[in-house]
Amino acid sequence: MDEKIPSNGEGENKDIPQDGMVSTKLTGMYETWFLDYASYVILERAVPHLHDGLKPVQRRILHSMRRMEDGRYNKVANIIGNTMQFHPHGDASIGEALVGMGQKDLLVDTQGNWGNQLTGDSAAAPRYIEARLSKFALDVVFNPKITEWKLSYDGRNEEPITLPVKFPLLLAQGVEGIAVGLAAKILPHNFNELIDASIDYLKGKSFTLYPDFPTGGLIDVSRYNNGLRGGAVRIRSKITKEEDNRTLRITDIPYGRTTESVIDSILRANEKGKIKVKKIDDNTAEHVEILVHLAANTSPDKTIDALYAFTDCEISISPNCTVIDKDRPKFLGVEELLKVSADHSVDLLKRELQIKLNELEEAWHMSSLEKIFIENRLYLLIEDCETWEAIIETIDKGLEPYKKLLKRKITEEDITKLTEIKIKRISKYDTKKADEHIKGLEAEIEKTKDNLNKIVEYTINFYKTIKKKYGKGRERKSEIRSFENIDAAKVVVANEKLYVNRSEGFVGTALKKEEYVCDCSDIDDIIVFLRDGRYIVTKVANKAFIGKDIIHVAVWKKNDSRTIYNTVYRDGKSGRAMIKRFAVKSVTRDREYNLTKGTPYSRVLYFTENPNGEAEVIKVYLKPKPRIKKLIFETDFSEIAIKGRQSQGNILTRHDVHKIVMKEKGTSTLGGRKIWFDKTILRLNTDGNGDYLGEFKGDDKIVVFYKSGLFATTNYDLTNHYEEDILRIEKMNDDVVYTCVHYDGEQKYYYIKRFKAEDTGGKLMPIIGEHKNSRLITISPWQYPQFEIEFGGKHARRDNELIDASEFIAIKGAKARGKRLTSYEVKKVTETEPVKPDDPLENADENDDIDNSDDNEDDGIQQMSINIE
Repeated sequence: MDEKIPSNGEGENKDIPQDGMVSTKLTGMYETWFLDYASYVILERAVPHLHDGLKPVQRRILHSMRRMEDGRYNKVANIIGNTMQFHPHGDASIGEALVGMGQKDLLVDTQGNWGNQLTGDSAAAPRYIEARLSKFALDVVFNPKITEWKLSYDGRNEEPITLPVKFPLLLAQGVEGIAVGLAAKILPHNFNELIDASIDYLKGKSFTLYPDFPTGGLIDVSRYNNGLRGGAVRIRSKITKEEDNRTLRITDIPYGRTTESVIDSILRANEKGKIKVKKIDDNTAEHVEILVHLAANTSPDKTIDALYAFTDCEISISPNCTVIDKDRPKFLGVEELLKVSADHSVDLLKRELQIKLNELEEAWHMSSLEKIFIENRLYLLIEDCETWEAIIETIDKGLEPYKKLLKRKITEEDITKLTEIKIKRISKYDTKKADEHIKGLEAEIEKTKDNLNKIVEYTINFYKTIKKKYGKGRERKSEIRSFENIDAAKVVVANEKLYVNRSEGFVGTALKKEEYVCDCSDIDDIIVFLRDGRYIVTKVANKAFIGKDIIHVAVWKKNDSRTIYNTVYRDGKSGRAMIKRFAVKSVTRDREYNLTKGTPYSRVLYFTENPNGEAEVIKVYLKPKPRIKKLIFETDFSEIAIKGRQSQGNILTRHDVHKIVMKEKGTSTLGGRKIWFDKTILRLNTDGNGDYLGEFKGDDKIVVFYKSGLFATTNYDLTNHYEEDILRIEKMNDDVVYTCVHYDGEQKYYYIKRFKAEDTGGKLMPIIGEHKNSRLITISPWQYPQFEIEFGGKHARRDNELIDASEFIAIKGAKARGKRLTSYEVKKVTETEPVKPDDPLENADENDDIDNSDDNEDDGIQQMSINIE
C-alpha cells in the first residue's frame, strides 16, 4: 500500500524511498481488526445465546413483534421495517430470519404463503404475508419486568440483552450458524420430549435426548454423542415398496433437504449408472410423496439400498453445540443445555413470583391503608390545613394508632395516594367488598409464598401446563432406528461390462473387442489369477495390465467365505503336484499374492471358482514313465479340507502330470447358509445378530406375516427389506398350517381360517378383507391351536367359549374368508394353550439346530420363527 500521508498505526514499519512515497505494512491493523471482526460475528450474528437460544436478529424480531402486538396480524414488511430500529444489517437478513422462525411453527403465527420446507419453495414477498406472535410465545418468552435491557445500536431505543424464555427453545428450534473460525449446529428436538426431560431433571431423574426433525424420516442416533463435536446423526428417507414391486414410494426426506434436491440426486445416480430408474413422479403437497418407477428386472430391495448409498435419501449430519455464555463461546452437550435451561427457568419463575409477591403485598398495604383512611374518616382532619406539609403531617398523625396493623412503614408517597382518592369513591365505599378484596389478596400472598417455597414443584407444574396447552400435535416425527452399513459395491447396478485379453494380460471395461467376462460396476474390485500362481485384487479400470497368461478373472467381494477356489499346481522346486482348496476373504488391494509356494517355475495345472463351495471330481493323467503302473486316477475335491489362502496344500502326486480334466461336477460342501433376522434394523444377516431363522439352501423361502393383514414369501437374500409391522417371520415350511383369526369389517363378524402359505414371489398378499375396519387378530403356526372367545355387549353374561381350530374348520386357501366364529357380540379373542403340543422336530429341516432348553418351552413358536409384538 502506497500513500503520501504516512499512517501512525502501531506495528507499522516505514521506509521512505527516493520518490518520497511511504510504504506501510499492515501487520498492526490485522492484529486487532481481525480479532474485533471475528468477535463481532460470533457474538452478534451467528451463534445463539445460552439462556434464550436466540441469535440477535431473532431476538430483535421477537422484541419488535411484541411492541407491535395487538392481537391482529401485521404485514411482514411492517415487522421488518420496525425491526430495523434494532438490527443494523438490512431488511434481507431480517426477512430471512423471520421466515425461518415462521416455518418452524412455534413462536410465530403465520398467515399467507410462507413457503414449503419440503419442496424448497420460497415464501411470498413480505408485503403479501402476515404474522403475529403465537400464544405460546406470549406465554413463555416475554416478561418486561424481569428483562435486562441495553441501548440499541443507534442509542435511540432499548432492546433486550436476552429474553426471559422459560423453555428449552434452543433445543426445540435448533440453530445453524457459521462465524469466523467457529460454527454452531444444534439439531431440533421434540417439543414434548424436551418438557418431559426438563421435568425428569427437576425431579432428579436421568433422561436422554435425541433429535426430532420436522421433515420426519428415520434416524440413527448411535453416534449422536450428546450433540457435541465429533458426533453424527444418520438420516434416511422412508422408502416403501408398492404392491407391484416395481415402484418405490418416498414419504419422508432427510432434514435440510428438499424433494427437488432428493430427486436431483436420484437422477444423477441414474445418469452415472449407480441405479436404474424408469421415471420419477413428485406428488408432494402437504406431505412428501415421491414415486420412483423402476426399470424392468430391477430388484426393489437392492434399489432401496442403492438410494441410501448413492443419493440424498440418506445423509449424515454432524452436530456442534456452540452457544454464547457471558460474552464467550461455550461448547455444551444437549443434556447440559437442557439442565441449564431448566435451572434458568426456575430462576426466572422465582423472580416472577417474587415480583408478584411484592406487588400483592403493596396492593394489600394500600387497600388496608385506604380502608383505615376512609372508615375512620381521617380525611376530615385535613379540612383546616392550609399547606401541603400540614396535610401530610396531619394524616400521618391520624394514622399513628393504626400503623401497627400494617406490614411496613407508611411513606409520604402512601399519604399522597390517600389524598388523591376522589370524594365520589369515598361516598360509595363498601367495607364488605373491601374486606373480601383484602382477604383475596392475603390468600394470593400465601399461595405465592408457598409457590416460592416450592419453586421446583411450581416449575414442574408450569412445564406440565405448557405441554397440556401446546403439546398436542407435536408428537415425534422422526423414527429412531439402528441402520446397517450398506456396502455400496453390493447394491450398485452393474453398469459396465468386463473384458479380458488372457494372453497379453490386459483386463478392463474398454476392451470391447476382447473376451467378455461378466457385468460389473465401476466401483467393483476384481480378482485376477495368472498361470504362474500369482493373483491380485484391483479396482475395475478401463484398461489395466495385470500380467500375461491370465487363467481366471471375476468380480471379488470382500469377506466372501463361500466362494472357494479349487486348484492343482506344480511346485517349481520339487516338481510335485499339489492340490488345495481356499477362499480369498481379505487382501490388500493391488498387492501381489501367490497360491503356490512361490518357487520359480511353479505352474497352475487346474483351477475352478466355486460360488457355493462346490467340490468336483477330477481325472488326472500322468506322463508315461517306467515303473508307473497307474497313469490315470481320480480325485474328489470334497475330500480336501478348505484352508487358508497361504496354505501349501496336499500332495496330489509326485509324478509329472500330463493333464487334468473335470469328470463330475460336485455339490456344495459348505451346507446351507445360516440366516438370522435382526429386528432392530429389520434385515437378514449371517453374523448371528438377532433371531435364528434356520439354514437355507437352494430355493428355500422365508414367510413373513404383517399386523396389517398381509403376508409375503421372499428369498433369503441379505439385501431384502421388510416392513415395520412384522407379526411373524420364519423359514417357510410347506407342511405348516397357519390358523388365522380376523375381524371382517364388511360382515362385522369374527372369522377363523386355516391355510398353508403360498409362494407369493415377493409380493404382498392379503389374508383379511379389504374393508377399512377389517383387522388381523392373531395368527398361529401350531397344528392344534385353541382360541378362547370372551363375549361382550348384550352377550357379556355368556360363558367364555373354547374353539378347537383343527376340528372347527378344514384347511382352505389363504384368500378364503373362513368360517364365522360366532354370531354373538365378541369382546376379544385370545389364543390359549394348544389342544396338544406340536413336536418341534416334526416340521424342522434335518439341518436345523433344535434348542430343547427350558427357556424355549413357552415361546409359543417354533425355534426358527419370531413373533414380534
